[in-house]
Amino acid sequence: MSSTDVAEVGTAQEIQRIATTPDWYEPYKISQAIKAGGLIHVSGQAGIDEQGRTVSGDFLAQGRQAFANVERVLAEAGASLADVVKVGIFVTDMAADLDHVITLRGEFLSEPYPADTLLEVSSLAQPDWRIEVEVTALAR
Repeated sequence: MSSTDVAEVGTAQEIQRIATTPDWYEPYKISQAIKAGGLIHVSGQAGIDEQGRTVSGDFLAQGRQAFANVERVLAEAGASLADVVKVGIFVTDMAADLDHVITLRGEFLSEPYPADTLLEVSSLAQPDWRIEVEVTALAR
């Protein structure tokens, strides 16, 4: 499927799958994003590069890559970070990285800042991932 694939659901509701190339989510049967009902729901993005490898470096390096990946998926859907209304951030060490999360919010998000949920989790999909970011944005 490409970013233009559309499925009819119910009467007039359209669901459009959004994907970038390469699509590291396809083997796992996950959409990078779904556009439906005037919103874009972006799946959790981690600090992986275009070759599917975790970026080297610290929490901020992974966080910057995760937000860049979110930005890339939104662009494929015709949106930007300015369209984001809700953010979910998952971290593996809240005590160590809360200040870094605030730094990332300041670098990638602007006023009015989106609603946000920040959670500490015991692990993410890969053992070396320290952050994962998901968003909901307005479709333009």
